[in-house]
This record gives sequence, C-alpha cells and structure tokens, in this order.
Amino acid sequence: MILLTGAAGKTGRSVLKALVSAPVEVRVLAHKPDQANDLLNAGAKEALSGDIRDSLVLSKAVAGVEKVYHIFPNVSPDELAVSQNLITAARSAGVSHFVYHSVLHPQVEAMPHHWQKMRVEELLFTSGMYFSVIQPCAYMQNILTGWKKIVETGIYSVPYSTSARISLVDLEDIGCAAAKVLMEDGYKNGVFECSGPQALSQEEVAGVISNVLQQPVHAEKQDLQTWIAKARISGMDSYQVDTLVKMFAYYDNYGLVGNPRVLECILGKPSRTLKQFFTWYNQNSWEIK
Repeated sequence: MILLTGAAGKTGRSVLKALVSAPVEVRVLAHKPDQANDLLNAGAKEALSGDIRDSLVLSKAVAGVEKVYHIFPNVSPDELAVSQNLITAARSAGVSHFVYHSVLHPQVEAMPHHWQKMRVEELLFTSGMYFSVIQPCAYMQNILTGWKKIVETGIYSVPYSTSARISLVDLEDIGCAAAKVLMEDGYKNGVFECSGPQALSQEEVAGVISNVLQQPVHAEKQDLQTWIAKARISGMDSYQVDTLVKMFAYYDNYGLVGNPRVLECILGKPSRTLKQFFTWYNQNSWEIK
C-alpha cells in the first residue's frame, strides 16, 4: 500500500492516475470528505480525509503502508514543520520508502518556498528510511489557468520578465516518473531533477501558442501591483503573495532552467514538448473537466 498526501490537487491526481494505471493500491489523504470520495472514484483503494497538520490524522494515514509519496500544499509557511511530523510518523509506522515531491533548485534561498523544501529534503537524508526526491520545474499545465484569456485576447500575460527562460514540464510526465520512482528499487536514495525538454522564454512560449492556435499571441509582462491586488482578492494570504513576488523577482533575473536528461532517463523516452502539450490540449480541451 502506498500513501499519497496532497492527493486532491492537480499534482496528486496526476500521480494517482499513474499509480492506478500501474496498477498499485493507493491510500490517499485529502483535506475534505468530498475530495476523498472523488479520489475513490478515480481509483484509490482507500481514502482518508482530514488536516495533514493533525498528528492523529498522520498516524492513521501511515498505518500499514509500505511507501509514502508526499505532496504538500503549494506555498505554505508550515511545510517544514508538518513534513517533519509526517516523516517521524512514517518512520515510527515502519514505512520503508519515503518519496518527497520537492521543486527544481530548492537551494535558492531567494525563493522561500524552494528553500523550505530543501530543509525537508535534509530531514529525509537523516530519517533512516529509503528516500527519493523528485524536483520538478514549473508545469506546462499552469498556463491553462489563463487559457481562455489567451484565446480571446491573444495576450499571454505573466507577472515577470517575458525574457525569463523556464524549463516547463508536463505534469503527466511527472506523474509517470513518480510512479516509476515509487515502484522500482533502482531509484531509492536518489534526488531527481525533472525539467522539460526546452528552456523557453515567455516570448517563445507565446510563439508556440500562436503556432498551435494559428492566431497571433504575444507575451506581456503584467503590472506587479495589479497582480498583487488580484491575488489578494482571490484569497491569497500575505505569506503566499510575498513569497510569489520574490519568486517573480528571481525569475526576472535568472529564470528557472534545468536539464531534461534525468526525466528522459526515468521515462525511457523524450518528455513532452510545449508544442506537443498545447496541440494535445487544443484538440481535447472540450472534453477535459
């Protein structure tokens, strides 16, 4: 049995999909009961609901499982503390292999949520369990949140420099890689950088979208204060807003570029390019919920 935390998010669902296809039995941990029921329908063997910050929930979640795949809610100030509790609970329950969903370049202190993930990685190194760490770059799927606007206006808007290069990766590829790392012994005690095959600027991303849609699309840097105002209206707290603003500043100067070879080796094939991803989405979006 494999425990999958953070299972209700887009990353968790992608990992669950790959594990169910393997097939392997998965116990999922979701925050809300309706999410847990939905994940049972998606193929989970068992589903628990509760706050991952609750020690009793953690104890119940790790009981009787052999492996853990840990995904924590994005940009959360308590990731280190809660992950430490989960690692302790997993070790006490006899979990043999703990896989952590980290981030590309966690060593960057200028991005606090990256830096926090590096500290979680360090905890695993001294946990006494077999460990694996997956370090994905930003997902291609993230662009889809603004897809309707892109199609309607021809504007691809980002709150950082349009010259910033990012090695965007397909989340479906990450899910497949996660399943292999969990299920094959050859990946124990390893750290795996998972980047997409191209480090594209945002102008180049707009060019790819334009080519797929067969209409003009151009990249535009969104005013940062406008982004902040919208983020606060959407419900983001001060920590999330401040942390993402620091990430945008880092992107302005350095982008986020990784090497694609590790992911290709895990998958046993080339990972999906941005053009392949958008072509697939443009052809299938009408049936994707």
